[in-house]
Amino acid sequence: MAKVNRFFAGKTLGILTGGGDTPALNASIEALKARAEILGFNVYGIGRGWKGLLEEGDIVDLTHIPYDGWYGGTALRSSRTNPMPTKKNPVDRSPQVLQNLKRYGIDVLVTIGGDDTNGAARKLYEKEGIPVIGFPKTIDNDVRTHTIHNYQGSEIETCLCPGFPSAAQNVAYFTSKICTTARSHSRIMVLEVMGRDAGWLTGAATFGGAAMALIPEYEMTPDKIEQFYAKVDEMYKNSKDKYLILAVAEGTRWFNKNTGKAEIVCASTEVDEFGHPRLGGISGIIASDIEKRLKIETRSQVIGYYARSGQCSEYDKRYVNILADKALDLLLREDFGKMPVLKHLTSLIELEEFHTFAMDMGQVENKPLPIEYYDAANFNFSEKYTHFLGHFTQKPQGAFHSFDFPKVFPKA
Repeated sequence: MAKVNRFFAGKTLGILTGGGDTPALNASIEALKARAEILGFNVYGIGRGWKGLLEEGDIVDLTHIPYDGWYGGTALRSSRTNPMPTKKNPVDRSPQVLQNLKRYGIDVLVTIGGDDTNGAARKLYEKEGIPVIGFPKTIDNDVRTHTIHNYQGSEIETCLCPGFPSAAQNVAYFTSKICTTARSHSRIMVLEVMGRDAGWLTGAATFGGAAMALIPEYEMTPDKIEQFYAKVDEMYKNSKDKYLILAVAEGTRWFNKNTGKAEIVCASTEVDEFGHPRLGGISGIIASDIEKRLKIETRSQVIGYYARSGQCSEYDKRYVNILADKALDLLLREDFGKMPVLKHLTSLIELEEFHTFAMDMGQVENKPLPIEYYDAANFNFSEKYTHFLGHFTQKPQGAFHSFDFPKVFPKA
């Protein structure tokens, strides 16, 4: 009988998910868990992000337990807890994290998150030597992954984070559906899309029928606002069906007459432990202004959490598996302080497995939308962005009907 040697038999790997949820989190947990078990690790799930490693801890055993990676969100739950000292919470709680890692016998930690979650993990790795592997996650897609997008021979540095493809598909479908009600009432609809600092996700609305889009990377000064409204008026009047869908990122900087500055619109003045306020309300401001200025019936619609909800897309499911294969390689070589990412977008998805690499977690940072992806003069996304999105998002068929009723005139 063959002898089976497990590389890490007796060792324990812990997985946590922090920050906002995505449809690909459970898929990421499932993929990482399966590969860790192949290597012989016991696998623990850490509840509620970094909060699960504070005080008495919140740990569950995932080893050999069936796990549904298609189901969206995270079964481990999440939070925006930051164990490092911050302005809101100046107490350094990293000693609690270290104590619980020791108490529960966790030898390796995998943190699934964005810049905030993985930033805290990087500090623990650099300061305390904790064996850590980061795993990318965000629907905003603004974590720099150094991914190269080749468009007609030119190379564009882009980003591709698990969760974004599923969310982009949701936004595109939502936008395509809202067209029917906008058309029925000859309205302008202003869709508010998640995106604190970057407009990656807002662009997906153009896949679903949005004619214009505003993003955080381009501040709306008084001059730009006037240009925007003039463009809206022109496009509505020239539209055959007399309706218009506008997409706006929640983090769009809009000129505030009271302060004389372009600012984000906040739903609350409270901030989380990473210093982020809760955004919301920009679509309502724009819709109200359009109705007053242009005398066109306008409504605002916040897509909100719909974008990050629901089932994992097929692309995301496969994508997290190829990144988990790279994570397995990092575990085998005990090459910690790294994060698996995709180096090149390829026209053949079967080749993506061969284009992964590991970046140093010290290089994890936010990246705005490339200037090549946005047409600032027309307040819209470019063909280059559409080509990028087409690698992993299907363009909705749309609920459209070609009405061509003959006009009836009075007989007398």
